[in-house]
Amino acid sequence: MSAKTQGKAQQPQPTLVATSVSLRDLDRVGARPAFLDYLVSLWDYRHFVLYDARSRVQTGNEQDRLGRVWLVLGPLLNGLMFYLIMGLLLQSGAGIENFVAFLIIGVFLFQMSVRAITSSSRVIASSKNVIHAFTFPRASLVLAANLRELLSNVPVLITMLILVIVLPPAEEISWRWFMLLPIVALQFIFNLGIGLVLARVVSVFNDASQLISYAMRLWMYGSCMFFSIERFNDMPLVRGIMEYNPLYNVLHLARECLLYGQVGSWRAWAILALWSASALVVGMIFFWRGEETYGREL
Repeated sequence: MSAKTQGKAQQPQPTLVATSVSLRDLDRVGARPAFLDYLVSLWDYRHFVLYDARSRVQTGNEQDRLGRVWLVLGPLLNGLMFYLIMGLLLQSGAGIENFVAFLIIGVFLFQMSVRAITSSSRVIASSKNVIHAFTFPRASLVLAANLRELLSNVPVLITMLILVIVLPPAEEISWRWFMLLPIVALQFIFNLGIGLVLARVVSVFNDASQLISYAMRLWMYGSCMFFSIERFNDMPLVRGIMEYNPLYNVLHLARECLLYGQVGSWRAWAILALWSASALVVGMIFFWRGEETYGREL
């Protein structure tokens, strides 16, 4: 045996040492985080939410020649249709002071909720490619959809105010008009909460998206969009149910501030605030509990 071969034979062999590894602090990929951690991660994605909302507002109607004009033209055409059918043919505005402005406020604000809730309900089902490719809080998609609708409706709200001022009998501007800001804020919170609930429902049962339009139409008739709640004075149960309708209170408070020089009753404000807060809390928890299921192919 040569000296080189003998040296190799005398080298010590490495020893294997058993080491225990704790898996306690490791998280499963795609696992649902704790609720508070989820809210923190959602806040961390605020820049993505704002960028996504703003970019989609700019490109939302780029394929149409009129572009973003349709954001205003759509509610105007709806208002004209309801005025011709409900105002002139069916005389639903009998006894309502300044029925034209009454109807404009109802159509414009109710359509804001329709667009926000409908787009939110479908955002998970339509974003499966993004969900499969990246890890992020899925609620940011719903939040971005609601923020997008809010930003796109800024010119709609301005048009609504201009029409209230211009169309006879013209209304005078007062400080109470600023109360429209908290009304729209509470409406946004409520839309977000309902959107979170429906987004999870539609992600599991896609056929539910077909029922939303019918539900919103029924909701429209229960919100006094083109008639006064006074016609139900002889039916106290029906009137009581309608007075607890959150979207009715949105329209009612807006009309009180813009048309009748009032800030609205504390009861109407309390009902709307409770609905908005409850919808957001319930919607966020309900959506968070299904975080691991979004984007999975059944």
